[in-house]
Amino acid sequence: MSSHSATATIDHHHDPTTSTGIPNKKLLMWAFLASDCMFFGTLISTHLIYRLHPPAGGLDPKVIFSPELTSFSTFILLMSSLMMALAVTAIQKGNVKSCRWSLLTTIFFGLIFLGCQVYEFDHFVHERKMTISNSLLGTTFYTLTGTHGCHVAIGVLWLVLMYVRSFKPAAGSTQRTWFSHQLLHSVAMLGLLLLVLKVTLGLVHGLQVEPTIGAGLGHFVKHEFLAMIGLVVALGACVWFARPRGPVDFNEVHAIDVESMGLYWHFVDIVWIIIFTAVYLLEYL
Repeated sequence: MSSHSATATIDHHHDPTTSTGIPNKKLLMWAFLASDCMFFGTLISTHLIYRLHPPAGGLDPKVIFSPELTSFSTFILLMSSLMMALAVTAIQKGNVKSCRWSLLTTIFFGLIFLGCQVYEFDHFVHERKMTISNSLLGTTFYTLTGTHGCHVAIGVLWLVLMYVRSFKPAAGSTQRTWFSHQLLHSVAMLGLLLLVLKVTLGLVHGLQVEPTIGAGLGHFVKHEFLAMIGLVVALGACVWFARPRGPVDFNEVHAIDVESMGLYWHFVDIVWIIIFTAVYLLEYL
């Protein structure tokens, strides 16, 4: 059956086999997100309550926060939502190649957001002297934004697994070692992501500690040389594992899986908009 005819027979929003008309996977995801709404609502409310009644001698958020960096990471996360939506649309149309590229872009943007958050945490602890235990602001801030960061990290891992899943051979394929092959593919992808994060943070650190750009690049190369070699090796491995090897068992029938993952990713983005407003922007109003 062609992609066009298959798309015409698949309803991506309603499932007549269920009593609710909603696919079970999507219903389960909505139930999970509803519980997560209450969880994040509690954390955000706690931060806002303590913000209205700060302890005497506490840290000043205006001195601690870096709105420029956080605004950049917020924009990146919003762009990742756009790419996630494109991935869902692509797989609904049976365009596996476009879906893969959109998933990879979403992973890349999610990784940039995590890198910004790691850098921000490190800067707050070592430069601004705000830890999770020495101030009420630090306690509520790290708990709230750290929990959200964990959600983003879980989302990135899920995206990686979905991307690797898209290479599963179709039924009747002669590939007998596809499971071990894709397991190594997953390891290579995760290694690549971690090395990209390490190299990026190393570059930022080098440029920060040295007085000139040249000295900063020299510091970066000296301390991250092995990481850069590992990055090149991991990238080559990912390209090799992603080579076409015939028909795959991933098409518009699996759109509900990508759509459920998209619901989670959009939820994480929406929560961050609320956190960004409640934690950062309110301090400058």
